[in-house]
Amino acid sequence: MNRKAIAAAFPVTIPVLMGYLAIGVAFGLMLQSIGYSAPWAVLMSLVIYAGSGQYLGVSLLAMGAPLTQVALMTFIVNFRHLVYGLSLLEKFHGMGARKFYMMFSLTDETYALLSSARPPEGIPARDFYFWVSLLNQSYWIAGSLLGAMAGQLLGFDTTGVDFAMTALFIVIAVDQWHSYPRHLPALLGAGATLVCLLLFGAENMLLPALGVIVLVLTLARPVLDMSPAKKGAEAP
Repeated sequence: MNRKAIAAAFPVTIPVLMGYLAIGVAFGLMLQSIGYSAPWAVLMSLVIYAGSGQYLGVSLLAMGAPLTQVALMTFIVNFRHLVYGLSLLEKFHGMGARKFYMMFSLTDETYALLSSARPPEGIPARDFYFWVSLLNQSYWIAGSLLGAMAGQLLGFDTTGVDFAMTALFIVIAVDQWHSYPRHLPALLGAGATLVCLLLFGAENMLLPALGVIVLVLTLARPVLDMSPAKKGAEAP
C-alpha cells in the first residue's frame, strides 16, 4: 500500500466524498423503501457501482421488470461509459491487473477527476489514479450503507431524493467549466445535445446525442489539441 499516493489522492476526492455520501444515502433510502435491506445496498454498490444505473435499478426492481428490459435500460443509461474508457486508454496503459478495476470504476465523477487531476511530484501517476478511483467507490459504498440503515431504523419519505444525482452532475459540470480555460468542448457537447433533443425528443435523444458528440469532438480534435500559444504563433 502506497500511503503517499493515498494521502495525495484523498484531498482531490473530497468533493466526490461529500457528493457520494449524499447521493449514496439517497440510493440506500430508496432501495430500503422497496424492501431491500442494507446488505443488498452494499452488494449493488460493490458489483454494479453506477450511480444513475443503480437509481434506475431501484425503479426496475420495484416494478418487477424482466431481465431483458433491465439489460437494455442499463446499457442505454451507462452507454456514455464506453466513451469514458476510450478516452483514458493511454492513462490506464501499463497498470497491469489494476486496469480492469480502473475500467470498472469509471463513474462520471471519477472520470472528471482522472481527466483533470494531476499527481503531485514524486507520486507515481498510476498509484495516484488507482487510489482516486478506489476512494471514490468506498465513499459510494459507505453512503449506500448509511442510507439503507437509516431507512430501516428511522423510516423516511423518499419522494424527490433521486434529484441528488442530478444536483451532483450540475456541481461537477460547473467545476469542470471553471477548471478549464477553454470551453469549446463543453459548448460543442451542449449544442449537439440540444439539437438531438429537438430532433428526437427527451425519450430518444441519449444515444444519438452521444454519437454526435463523439463524432464532433473527433473531427474537432486537431483544433482542440492545439495549445493557445501555438495557435497564436500560427496566426498571420
